[in-house]
Amino acid sequence: MRTIHAAVARLPGRWARDVHIGIDAGGGIVSIDEGVASRDAERVACLLPGMTNLHSHAFQRALAGLTEVASAGDDDFWSWREWMYRFMARLTPDDVEAIAAQLYVENLRHGYTSIVEFHYLHKDPAGRPYANPAEMSERIVAAARAGGIALTLVPVLYSHGGFGHRPLNEPQRRFATDVDEVLRLLERLQRHGDVRLGVAPHSLRAAEPAQIRALVAAAPAGAPLHIHAAEQTREVEECFAATGRRPLRLLLDEVGLDTRWCVVHATHLADDELRHLAASGAVAGLCPSTEADLGDGVFRFVEFTAAGGRFGIGGDAHVCRSPFEELRLLEYSQRLTHRRRNLALHAPGVAIADALWDAAARGGAQAAGRNAGAIEVGRRADLIAMSIEGADAHDPQRWLSLAVFGGAHAVIERTWVGGHSISGVDAASAQSIADRYAQTIRRLTA
Repeated sequence: MRTIHAAVARLPGRWARDVHIGIDAGGGIVSIDEGVASRDAERVACLLPGMTNLHSHAFQRALAGLTEVASAGDDDFWSWREWMYRFMARLTPDDVEAIAAQLYVENLRHGYTSIVEFHYLHKDPAGRPYANPAEMSERIVAAARAGGIALTLVPVLYSHGGFGHRPLNEPQRRFATDVDEVLRLLERLQRHGDVRLGVAPHSLRAAEPAQIRALVAAAPAGAPLHIHAAEQTREVEECFAATGRRPLRLLLDEVGLDTRWCVVHATHLADDELRHLAASGAVAGLCPSTEADLGDGVFRFVEFTAAGGRFGIGGDAHVCRSPFEELRLLEYSQRLTHRRRNLALHAPGVAIADALWDAAARGGAQAAGRNAGAIEVGRRADLIAMSIEGADAHDPQRWLSLAVFGGAHAVIERTWVGGHSISGVDAASAQSIADRYAQTIRRLTA
């Protein structure tokens, strides 16, 4: 049995001192003792539950920072999407693996222990299946293994180019799937026993409700279910024009939501949609840095969490790779909107950073289909040991607040994924991943 002794540890809803944690061979937490002297164990100063990055399009990591050039017209999500399509058209399976491996190493270095890959890049640039139809998916699996991060892979159903059964445009041919193709992909991927599998209807503009119901009915019991919804006002307007209902209302009425679901973005909700999403037990998958980068809008976080809604955070297009920064931006967006401070999960006397980390870690684990997200007996041991630069003057119980809101640099000193101790990857492997990524970027941007 592996043991960890933490000077302070973030247990559910509180900090505890001198915490001794036992982890069994299967990676589960089997004992937690508080207020005990240090024993023969791995010793750390500050222990936190690891965070799940619940929404990733790994290949978009290579675009981060390269689309910030003003065009002659208005720049928004839809103009950014054209940049993304042009870039994506050049990607080979080798490129996707190289980019994903670099991203996953970066995620581990910044405090994520697991990731949900919302994977829709299935075919070659002409829309033809590879000889191995699971080629692109298995490159994602290989990248996660190289980095050491826990992977939940959700292959995407993408059949239409817009509401009203619009045909796919040329770039979208790489995404094209029907229900049977997604299910066959899952079958092929079953042999990767270390990967959690789910499914993801891309959106209500790319998959109609009847397809979504069929996919959900055929998916493995308990599989995570992910979908984009209500990210953009144009999407909401087009959905209403085509169906007479807003996207989330259409999803609630025609498919239904429960705790298996992660609704990504959900930025533009009517009051009744917000209440019903919160009551469903589904996770709102919030991606603050990407939503800000694309000009999506601001999620109604204060109202949603007041109604009991669950949430987690995702990197999405990966303009940011740090959960600390994502949580800061989430809270600051609420302050700018409401013109008040300390709003997120407001509870008198509770540090905002602590409450945000607790809730996002639990919600992310739920969205990933993993029994993790808290330091608790019976949970999977996905953990991080954190310090901050220049921390000597502060009690370690304040380090999380300093890392999220104090401008302090969080240092992830140790990481445990499923109870296995890693520090990212070894130096030689990390350098090899970085070199391969650099070569890929030089070729793609030449």
